[in-house]
Amino acid sequence: RKIIFEKQWFYLDNAIGHIYGTTFEVTSGGNLQPKQEVEETTPETKEAGTDNRNIVDDGKSQKLTHDDIKALKDKGIKGQEIVQQLIENSTTFRDKTEFAQDKYIKKKKKKYEAVITIVKPSTRILSTMYYAREPGKINHLRYDTLAQMLTLGNIRAGNKMIVMETCAGLVLGAVMERMGGYGSIIQMYPGGGPVRAATSCFGFPKLFFNNLHEFPLSKVDSLLSGTFSTETLPSEPEDNMLVEEESNGSTDEKQTSLQETEEESTTEAAMEINQTEEQETMDINAEDVEFKENKEKGYKENVREKQRKQWERRKKLIETAALLSEKNADGLIVASKFHPTPLLLSLLEFVAPSRPFVVYCQYKEPLLECYTKLRERGGVINLKLSETWLRNYQVLPDRSHPKLTMSGGGGYLLSGITVVLDKGNSDSSNLEALKMEEPSSKRCKVQDLHC
Repeated sequence: RKIIFEKQWFYLDNAIGHIYGTTFEVTSGGNLQPKQEVEETTPETKEAGTDNRNIVDDGKSQKLTHDDIKALKDKGIKGQEIVQQLIENSTTFRDKTEFAQDKYIKKKKKKYEAVITIVKPSTRILSTMYYAREPGKINHLRYDTLAQMLTLGNIRAGNKMIVMETCAGLVLGAVMERMGGYGSIIQMYPGGGPVRAATSCFGFPKLFFNNLHEFPLSKVDSLLSGTFSTETLPSEPEDNMLVEEESNGSTDEKQTSLQETEEESTTEAAMEINQTEEQETMDINAEDVEFKENKEKGYKENVREKQRKQWERRKKLIETAALLSEKNADGLIVASKFHPTPLLLSLLEFVAPSRPFVVYCQYKEPLLECYTKLRERGGVINLKLSETWLRNYQVLPDRSHPKLTMSGGGGYLLSGITVVLDKGNSDSSNLEALKMEEPSSKRCKVQDLHC
């Protein structure tokens, strides 16, 4: 199929079989051809100005018009030659400084040279791409914030992780990449099913998906209360099929009896009709019966396939519920568009003690509320609400400096570690413990006041 990327269209057929990192040139017809490395011959004495202050961008410095460039493209002239002609027809190019000339050439090469490099997908590349192009789909989760989440959540091979995210599957893919196919992941999802658009872009092997489970958020409360149950499940899918076959056999017998009665009536009527007409009617009846049989056969197969898929789905749901019921998850990652407080309070029940959890939110206020609720509830330590600050730098010879534009914000993170929540202690015992911690002078004053 046709791929459109950066205003350039091409077909990826010729790229199959090449290693990642290969650079291709887009030829006529959108076909990709591996680019031959050619050493650029640069003149020894390069004319360059010392200052750019007198150069005015009035749009008249370039003699070549848009139509002239289009005509050059139509003739089949390559991008490198077009860039050379642009340089020759620019009246201000020689007056620019050497740095400005390099910047001009780089900009024109990107525009007119149809060169593509195919790289291996990774968390860094995909998160950078999503944040630059479609930040709304990943709840404005910046790539450095995602890196902090993976670190604070202690994501590693062999873990049993719970992931609740509405970031098009980017966070799930990042966790899967870090775990490397070892361990298990339970994805909590709202609605009808999990969204894994970004996860499919990673190109994981099938091995990575063997230990990936999903569980709907709508059934979390019933699982915690102990009332969780799926619909009536057959012991095996074959049971349903046998029942179907028996019922189908009885219907077949009914159909044959009906057919026999129809045949008897047709033979009685045929005694009065010519033999040719009798033959024609029998052929028509045979065709009708064959059509009905094929139709019923296809319907039975569809029903069986549907029941088999439904049975597999319920079986997976029961397996995931059993995994969650163990309440020994090694970590929890939450990055969703929903309010984090009810999500976190319910999902923390499935996490084992002394395990990390991380919650991402685009805004600070919901996490502040979540922070206070967790402090009131207890069962967590080392609670931290943080925001990462990111500034990009240009690193080039004699011109390294911070970029003039930077991101305004990459969201907020609430992280902590679970501990055993002792629900048996009453408020009075807590108050007594607090009194014991107070200095003796304060305790004396309080007693005197009561007297």
